[in-house]
Amino acid sequence: MCRKLALAATALCLIMAPAAFAQAKKPAAKAAEPQFTGKVAPAAPQKATAEQRALADRADPLTRSVFWNQQLSIDPNDSEAALKLAAAQRAMGRHGEAADTAAAVVLREPRNVEALLEVGRSRIAQGQAFYGVENLRQAQELAPRDWRPVSLLGVAYEQVGRTADALAAYEEALRLSPENPAVLSNLAMFHLGTGEAIKAEMLLRRAVARPGATVQMRQNLALVLGLQGKITDAERLLREDLPPDLANNNLAYLKALTDDAPDVPVRTWESLRTGG
Repeated sequence: MCRKLALAATALCLIMAPAAFAQAKKPAAKAAEPQFTGKVAPAAPQKATAEQRALADRADPLTRSVFWNQQLSIDPNDSEAALKLAAAQRAMGRHGEAADTAAAVVLREPRNVEALLEVGRSRIAQGQAFYGVENLRQAQELAPRDWRPVSLLGVAYEQVGRTADALAAYEEALRLSPENPAVLSNLAMFHLGTGEAIKAEMLLRRAVARPGATVQMRQNLALVLGLQGKITDAERLLREDLPPDLANNNLAYLKALTDDAPDVPVRTWESLRTGG
């Protein structure tokens, strides 16, 4: 009986073997080839070239904001893009956003002087200079020969009522950068705020005579002249730099201030400070 079972098993193997062999020799099904649909995947965005970045710097604040925000989305660690974005945000009056953008760079690079300065500028423009003082002090420690953090500290100290510290900071900034028009203008507006219009005029005349003087500095001089009743001299400066309608408005404002004869004019830190 066992022999019969063995023979039956052998016969079954002989019957199944050729079928299994044929199955093993059958070629595998060919994978389907991808079909071209006519659509091309968009290329990944690339960082702008140095030339493109330089061109963007000459654009208006909104255009700069869009450009640098795009660059930052490509590379979140692009510190240059972040700081340029912060400057554009500040120029548009978005001071809190500017401070936050620059502060993110400081968090990543605590010794980045430009980032520390931008935080300080933005806080001053925001009217929150107290929260920018420490950043400016750190920038001063990292770059002790740089006049900018010292000048900005002067503005910050003045905003928080530390008058003596503000004056000392401006004088130190002038020592580091003699006859610097930005520092001269800031010091002039400090003296105007303390009622010393004649001293402010003298400093502003020095500032506007220097290379690198800005329209803002000349308009500060026009303000000081107007407050002293020198309307003709103030009008000449106003009309040199401003379109007729704006010049007329500012001239009317100066005449109104002169009529009221305030001891200290109402000022805003953003409009009357160059901020280094």
